[in-house]
Parts: sequence; C-alpha cells; structure tokens
Amino acid sequence: MKHDDLKPFHHALKILEDNCIGCVHCMRVCPTDAIRIFSGKAHVDQNRCVDCGECLNACPVDAIVVEQDDFNKIFSFDIRALLVPAILIGQFPEDIVESQILAALHELGFTHIFEVETIVPFLNDVFIDYQNRSNKKPLISSFCPAIVRLIQVRFPSLVGNIAQLKAPLDVAALYVRNLLEKKRGKKGKERSVGVFYVTPCAAKIAAVKSPVSDEEGRINGVINMDFIYNKMLRIISDKKIKPEQSPESVLRSGREILWSVTNGECYYEKGRSLAIDEIHNVINFLERVENGEMDEVDFLELRACDQSCAGGALAPQNRFLTVERLKNRVEKNSNRKNFNTRAFLTKNDISFLLENISVRPISPRSILKLDDDIEKAMVKMESVREMMKLLPNIDCGACGASSCSGLAEDIVKQEGSLDQCIFIQEILVRKNEQFIEHFEKIWGKAKLNRILSVKTNREEL
Repeated sequence: MKHDDLKPFHHALKILEDNCIGCVHCMRVCPTDAIRIFSGKAHVDQNRCVDCGECLNACPVDAIVVEQDDFNKIFSFDIRALLVPAILIGQFPEDIVESQILAALHELGFTHIFEVETIVPFLNDVFIDYQNRSNKKPLISSFCPAIVRLIQVRFPSLVGNIAQLKAPLDVAALYVRNLLEKKRGKKGKERSVGVFYVTPCAAKIAAVKSPVSDEEGRINGVINMDFIYNKMLRIISDKKIKPEQSPESVLRSGREILWSVTNGECYYEKGRSLAIDEIHNVINFLERVENGEMDEVDFLELRACDQSCAGGALAPQNRFLTVERLKNRVEKNSNRKNFNTRAFLTKNDISFLLENISVRPISPRSILKLDDDIEKAMVKMESVREMMKLLPNIDCGACGASSCSGLAEDIVKQEGSLDQCIFIQEILVRKNEQFIEHFEKIWGKAKLNRILSVKTNREEL
C-alpha cells in the first residue's frame, strides 16, 4: 500500500510559529528526522512525526504545544465516564488518598470513573493465548502508540511483529461504553454517553484521534494530564474534601497498576522478554532486531518515554517519584482482598471484548523509501551516497536539517540544495589558499577536490 492510499496521521503536537526562534533544539532530538528549519522557523514533516514529545521537552521557548480538547465538552453528555490511567494517581503525594482523588474527579463533573489498568488481567490472558498462536519472534507490544508509529515509519519490516491486539486503553473504552450504554435503561435511551481519557502524552492523543487500525474510536475526548491534575489539586486543597467513594468507580489495588511503567508488561511474560524505554534506546535496539540479532527473544516491551508513561511529557510530576508512589500503593494494598477483573466481567462482557479486541494488520509507512518505483529508488539511493561524499558529515544542523544524510536526502528529493551547507558555501566563495588549506587538513585533499570540481561558483549551485 502506498502512502497516498493511507489516511494521514493525526498529530497532537503543534508549532507556534510566532514563538519559534529557529534554535534547532527540537530538530536535534527528533528520532525520525521529521523537523527542518526554514526561514528561521521549525517545520514538521507530518509523514515522519510520531508524536513522541521529544521536541516538546527540548523547546526552550514553549513554541511547541499539545492539542487539547475543550474540557467543557464533557457536559455535552448526560453520562460522563472518565478513563483514568494509574499514572494519574501516582502524580499525587501519598497523603492524598484515592477516595479524595475520586471525589475531585466527580466534583469536576464526571459521573463514572474507571481505572484503565482494571482490564489488564483479562487482556493478559488474551495476550498469552495470542502469543502461543503467533509464530513471530520477537512479538512487540502494541501498548505505546509512539512506538507503533515509529515502527511504521522507520522500521517498516517489523510491523508484522506488532501484536494485533488493542491496548488496555482501547479495551477499557470498549468495556465502559458497552456497560454504560446497556445501563441507560428503557427510560434513559435518549441519554447520551461520553467516554473521556486522561493522557500523559501526545502520542495517545494522536492515537485516539486516528487509530493505527483506522477503526472508529470509542473515546469522545482526551484531557491532558497536567491540565486536570492542577484542577484536581485545587479542589482537594480548597475544599478539604473527605469524600465517599462512588460505587460506580473502580480503582485497582493489585500489581496491574504498574503495567504502564517500565517492566510492567514483562512481569507477566513466561518466555524471554526485554523492556526498553526512551525512544532513542528503542531505536538502537530495533536496529538490532531488524538485523536479525534478537530472534531468541520472545517479547519486547517498548516505550517511547523514560520510565514509560510516568515520563510522559504531560505528566506534571517527577517520573521517578511517580513510579515509587505506584509501587508503594501496590505494597500498601497488598493485604487487601485482591480485586479480580475476571469476577466483574460477565460472560457477555468477555464475549463482546473478544469479538472486538483484535486490530487489522498495521500498514508500513516507510520514510526511508525514496520512491515507490524500486528501480528509481535505487538510483536515488546511489545519488544520496554520492552527495554524502561532498558533504562534511559533521551534522552541525546549520543547513536546517538535523544531519548531512538528511540534507543529502532532501537534495535528492528536490526538497533542498547543496548551498544550504555553509561549509561548501564558504569553500566556493572564499577560494583563498589559506582557507582551502584549512579544510584540506580536516577533510583531506580528495574530498576538497570533489567539492571544488562540482560547481565553479555559488550562483551555479
């Protein structure tokens, strides 16, 4: 399938051009080489961006923002359910208890609260069965949407290794919507049901808005975690509430709440499994997988953020403290009677979820492909190699691309020009003996002669 046949990615990260100073910090950290600097402003290649949030964290002037749904949208629905990841609970100091957090969410207007990780035991059973039937090694988790998109665009040969199962968020949304729509009753058929999610990262916003499987989503809106955390903290502090837990609200007390932190999935794996977090670490590891060096690994838990979701760009608190709080919560609640999702899921629930838990095969969207025609692509690839012989290979970024190889590709795709390289400009403009001798000492005579022989003056470049 060609790129033109695929729906465009939805992106949650936006650049405010008026704020951007063209400092290249974002371009430097982008793992898919999606950012270029033109006319002093950062521009994003929408086909390359995976919404990992690295640029958001790197920007020194807040020129990159994350899309946010209007919070008042929740009041368009009579029944307002909120899917809460355990990471949100981990943002709060331990002297703020779960019942206070729940009360604050109800105070904000939500009628039902459901912790996403509640669905994990069911999903884990399904995954083990899926893994037993799969012949793919290593099988890659579909949990992190930034990683799924990363594989699509940078490691397209590995898309078949991604488990074709919905992530906990999507399964929880399926369950909650189905449950609440059944509960409306005969008199309440006209009552509308809205399902919302609190996200710690931009990639989950993008995934909700445009699922990789192209299926219609069951989530009506996404609320940024830093936004809702501040609202909740104010309510808890100002009102000094001592709430009663709603019978419609469920918070897990088992180890499942650690699913979204590093090693959360691997804990349940029986075979050889590895957990890798932070997107550049993931890229380095996937290169080894692509080279066939990891065939003995059964399962890979790959997360774009350091400490996984605890390190999400929209999580307001320190990621290490968040993980510690969640672990303390598990320890503190270990003496409680274990809550079993298999107990609250009816046979009809299980049947419904099993019917809807699979996703269609994920399509590759390779950014490395220079042309759909293989023969033309090979010619262009050779042109890139020839262009690299001219460029200095120091990846300074002054040309507006993050690397010399990026500029070489841009030139071959007719999206850039050789005179963007300031070193080549200077060599061709200032042909004095001392200047040429300087570069000859650094690059060698052969490279310098190639540069001088390509064009005779800057105007011809």
